[in-house]
Amino acid sequence: MELGAASVRPEAGGDRALTGRLAAITGARLLFLTLLLGATAFFYLRGDLAIYPHSLRITFATIAAAYALGAVYAISLRAGANPTHLAYAQIVLDQVTWTAIVYVTGGATSGATSFYALTCLLGSMLIGLRGATLGALSGIALYATLCFAFVFHWIGAPHDQPGYVLTLGELVYPLLVNTLGIGVVALLAGYLAERLRLTGGALEQATRRALQSERLALLGRVAAGLAHEIRNPLGSISGSIEMLRDSPNLSDEEKQLCAIVQREAARLNHLVTDMLDLSKPKQPKMENVDVGALARDVVALAARSERSGSGDVSVAYDGPAEATFARCDGEQMRQVLWNLVRNAVQASGAGTEVRIVVRDDGREVSLAVVDTGPGIDESARDKLFDVFFTTRPHGAGMGLAVVKRIIDDHAPFGASIAVESEGSGGATFRVHLRRS
Repeated sequence: MELGAASVRPEAGGDRALTGRLAAITGARLLFLTLLLGATAFFYLRGDLAIYPHSLRITFATIAAAYALGAVYAISLRAGANPTHLAYAQIVLDQVTWTAIVYVTGGATSGATSFYALTCLLGSMLIGLRGATLGALSGIALYATLCFAFVFHWIGAPHDQPGYVLTLGELVYPLLVNTLGIGVVALLAGYLAERLRLTGGALEQATRRALQSERLALLGRVAAGLAHEIRNPLGSISGSIEMLRDSPNLSDEEKQLCAIVQREAARLNHLVTDMLDLSKPKQPKMENVDVGALARDVVALAARSERSGSGDVSVAYDGPAEATFARCDGEQMRQVLWNLVRNAVQASGAGTEVRIVVRDDGREVSLAVVDTGPGIDESARDKLFDVFFTTRPHGAGMGLAVVKRIIDDHAPFGASIAVESEGSGGATFRVHLRRS
């Protein structure tokens, strides 16, 4: 089956990018925590073990735990752990770390509460809106738990800092302000992360289209120089073979050889046509087109071509008998259907059927070409609609590229194409068009 690539699967590339960000943030986190906890120990607590033994022990234990977690993160990344799950764990454990720092630096009124929002920013950098939301929810939950733990005497202030436990009334204001601050930062960070993701996706798509255009421009220069030089001898070959086949003196074997030459000449002619279609894109002339009649015309044409004409693979129409109108360029959409049918016939086994299915659901019209061939392998889907990619030994990989280029030209008018295949057998190429 001839296939080409329209998109790149995001999972593998996304995991690699996330792993890189995790590694960088893990290193930066250790440096930042070391500086922060060092400042807490030697400036806030003035490094005096005699006065603040309990608070300093908590501080140094937090430093040790942070380094231990950093080692676990690094080992997990090298071992190939799921980076998304690791990012979730880092976000939550970071909020636990900030809670320990808040506990030893003033409790509910500690200035370190701002670091809960820092984790929301890091979460948005790692996994977007989900990371920012997880950071906000876990940070608010841990901070509120600490505040209520003081109020209901589940825990007390560090033994060497007894003076900063507040009453419930005194805790309401800092709790509300910090909750609001964390929530706002998470909302903004998540929004910006999503905007950046969408912008990055659009930029990546534009880059792919630019590369595709460069390929097509190169192909156009080659095609323009070779098309006429190829077609002229092809016409002579085809005409000569037709005359030879009509000769009564040919044996059955010689007639079979003539049929092979004629078939290969037709294949080369299709190849030249595809090259020209790819190299000289035309702006679609949008009009109301009876796509049902168009599909029936393609079925009739396919019935006289190559394998279909010999009865090896049949092509059938499945759709309404009455007119079914959609907005498109009729000639270009005929080319789309023809290329899809030709592709499906080539992928199908002897004695099978290819169907063109036309459906009108009241909102849009769909044209589907359905075959019962071997299906589309998972590895081939990554290269769907790519120029020059093919899984057939004698394929050129341009038929589906022409389809994609025409649908892309129709995209501003509501057109799209989708591919369905279970991989175990059969494929469906479904074109969606806007109703007229």
